Amino acid sequence: MCRIDSEIFNIVRIRIRSLQPVKTVTPFQDATMGPFATYGISIITIEDENGNIGEAPIFQTYTNILESSLFPILFHSHNISYKEIYPKLYWSIRNEGFKGPASALLGQVDLALYDLAARRRNMPLYNYIEAGRSEVEMYGSGGGVNYSYQQLEEEIAVFTKAGARCYKMKVGKDFGTKMNEDIERVKFVKQLLGKDIKLAVDANQIWSCNDALRFLDAVGEDNLHWFEEPIHSASYEQIEALCKRTNVTIAYGESERTSKIFPTLVNSGVRHLQPVPTQIGGVKEWMEVKDLAQRNGISFSSGGYSLYTSFLVASGPEGYYVEYLYSLMHGLEKYFLHYPSWKEGKFFLPEIAGLPVRINWDYCHRENLITAQMVWEKRNVPKYKPSVSI
Repeated sequence: MCRIDSEIFNIVRIRIRSLQPVKTVTPFQDATMGPFATYGISIITIEDENGNIGEAPIFQTYTNILESSLFPILFHSHNISYKEIYPKLYWSIRNEGFKGPASALLGQVDLALYDLAARRRNMPLYNYIEAGRSEVEMYGSGGGVNYSYQQLEEEIAVFTKAGARCYKMKVGKDFGTKMNEDIERVKFVKQLLGKDIKLAVDANQIWSCNDALRFLDAVGEDNLHWFEEPIHSASYEQIEALCKRTNVTIAYGESERTSKIFPTLVNSGVRHLQPVPTQIGGVKEWMEVKDLAQRNGISFSSGGYSLYTSFLVASGPEGYYVEYLYSLMHGLEKYFLHYPSWKEGKFFLPEIAGLPVRINWDYCHRENLITAQMVWEKRNVPKYKPSVSI
């Protein structure tokens, strides 16, 4: 039985606070979105009857799902173990669907519960889940399609200085219409990286199977460590067709909100899985995907708010990566009291209870950096009433 299964959470207060967006290191754009000049974060804080808290990043734009489904169950599950609460939380979002924001919200709440459980036992989360090590390999992520060659060179210098052994860049410029420019940028970056640093590319789903093959023919299959989301993530037939026609490792998983999809990806020929802990329906669902990768002997990485969730990758074998999208994430570090250090191509997790990131709330209050706040008390939240689905 997992350690958390016997934990009891008598929740009395929940708070969501949004922090002022920070400037990105370089305005960042991919195939279909951006440029992002700023990047923000909202935090959920869950408090039990003894004043213990757990925190995690959360979507702050879907409070209707939280208020109608998840919070009523959390507040009114007195003296009930996690093993009993989680299925209730899981099935409460059934009518919202397991492939959208409801599932991600469940995972974000779940991460906060894990943080609470580990904090009140005064254990780092990597110890709480029995990960066995406190460092994980990091890969550098960035290379926006809007970057100049000089900006690419400057970003790569940051990663190489920190010992990164893999770099991922974006392709698919202008909704996939500038492939020739993509090809030249890839060749430029490959020359910068040399033989010692691997290169991965991410097309953010913009191309067809034939487009992806044309791109691979031009850049050379041997030059890529993996090719991420070249085709729409729901187009399993085309994904399978591509996997059958190339030797390049094809990567998928960031767009998925449930572990139930990942066996289909593996059966389609995907050989690099990428579940995002704050986008999927809970820690155990993320673990299911990690275990699936291990059973099938395929590669694995995980991103999102990766400073927070790097402890999970420590539960996998050596060679599993944490993504660090430096341009977006670096600015958020001013909000943190503690976070993983980055050197020798690895994240080293701090020896603090709970998640490996701790917000400096005193600083945020002092500098008026909290832009929005919502608070729910147990006494003000009615018991859960499931909606009828017809």
